[in-house]
Amino acid sequence: MIFVFLSCSKNDEKLNRNPYLTNPVVNLKLNLNLPEYNPLKFPGNYVITPQGIRGIVVYCISENNYIAFDLTDPNHAPNNCSQMELSGIIATCPCTTDDNEYNIVNFGQHTTEQDTKYPMQQYRAERSGNSVIITN
Repeated sequence: MIFVFLSCSKNDEKLNRNPYLTNPVVNLKLNLNLPEYNPLKFPGNYVITPQGIRGIVVYCISENNYIAFDLTDPNHAPNNCSQMELSGIIATCPCTTDDNEYNIVNFGQHTTEQDTKYPMQQYRAERSGNSVIITN
């Protein structure tokens, strides 16, 4: 029975893995005392760091809740123009005509085709003291 459970788990993981993206090692500590990370003290604000594939957006949901996503469009291979642009909570890829838009506060899901498009690549984000730790 354990063998069957493990087999299903591995198959599900293969089905959900995004073939376009790599999984870069991410281990960031954002000190909220520094001016560049001050916006993360207030809900609804975000900062962008240069790490990840095409940058990482870290969004403050509440004083202790944060989310972080890679800014590369998850539905095509990374290229020179695949870094998404932010307008509020919507991330848009400038190099496609597919209207690839993703909602950051909706777990990085595609805004119109959630069942057929890959979501944004998410990283772990947690507050520890006066820092936000971003890892994968």
